[in-house]
Amino acid sequence: MQETQNASLAPLTTLRVGGPARRLVVAETDDEVVAEVRAADEAGTPLLVVGGGSNLLVGDAGFPGTALRVATTGHHLDGTRLELAAGENWSDAVARTVDAGLAGVECLAGIPGSAGATPIQNVGAYGQEVSSVISEVVAYDRVARAVVTIPGAECGFAYRHSRFKAEPDRHVVLRVRLDLEDAGGLSGPIRYAEAARLLGVAPGARVPVGRAREAVLKLRTGKGMVLDPEDHDTWSAGSFFTNPILDDAEHAAFLARVADRLGPDAAPPAYPAGEGRTKTSAAWLIDRAGFTKGYGTGRARISGKHTLALTNRGEATAADVLDLAREVRDGVRAAFGVTLVNEPVLVGIAL
Repeated sequence: MQETQNASLAPLTTLRVGGPARRLVVAETDDEVVAEVRAADEAGTPLLVVGGGSNLLVGDAGFPGTALRVATTGHHLDGTRLELAAGENWSDAVARTVDAGLAGVECLAGIPGSAGATPIQNVGAYGQEVSSVISEVVAYDRVARAVVTIPGAECGFAYRHSRFKAEPDRHVVLRVRLDLEDAGGLSGPIRYAEAARLLGVAPGARVPVGRAREAVLKLRTGKGMVLDPEDHDTWSAGSFFTNPILDDAEHAAFLARVADRLGPDAAPPAYPAGEGRTKTSAAWLIDRAGFTKGYGTGRARISGKHTLALTNRGEATAADVLDLAREVRDGVRAAFGVTLVNEPVLVGIAL
């Protein structure tokens, strides 16, 4: 294992902000990951597990304990079953499935971060969620002090949620196992209207799996959601806020606020989200509350390509990003009565 004292965490995150960890350890095998987690637990040392850093906002004061960067590698494809080490680059893993002609994660192309992070957040985009293909998650259980295998059906998956997110200090993901689909080289059904339009097909149609991946990469690139060190619009944690899910009473009150502010013909996005629940669009809310693309004049600004991304223009601090996030959250709440919730994990800070 590599070990560094007082190591900056900013380079390990896609936002490129954050102070130092008292100690940074890079683990390259499952055994090293488990040993380091056990040592931290036995010593009572605070532990921060870092994968690709694409869903982290670390405070400027840093982290007063051990930051464990999971850099494990390895992948094995057997028919339609794929096993990934937690440290495997997710975007590369998606490309491998497409090269193999398998469907299930092609619309999750270009998402930064590591494979081990995907079940935690139940990563999803363009009509697909990783929960639909996860068969098992192998993790170290810090309560049981043992490596456990958790079936996908027992992971508690929901929109951007899982049992791993509900109990963030319990499990450290070691491996992810996926059951993909052999559809003769075709993608899964294209469910996202924007992707279907770009592909020139009706929603629900299938296309060659490589075409689906290319379309998603084109859409993500246009929104600054594919990492590019030369493009500050990609210096972000992706979507900073989750799409709100409202119960019937909340949704009715929301629609009344929309009509008052924007007129009776305004029609905010609405998607079924279970019995008596409706999901709407955080990006729509942010834009209609007056926070348009490129909003801001400081070192942290809304992306010029997508209103859901808060970006570091080169020298931003975590405080700069938080100030902007609070301004957006409070502005949306004042305009529409809906409180946005941050998607990135906040370390040593609170929104």
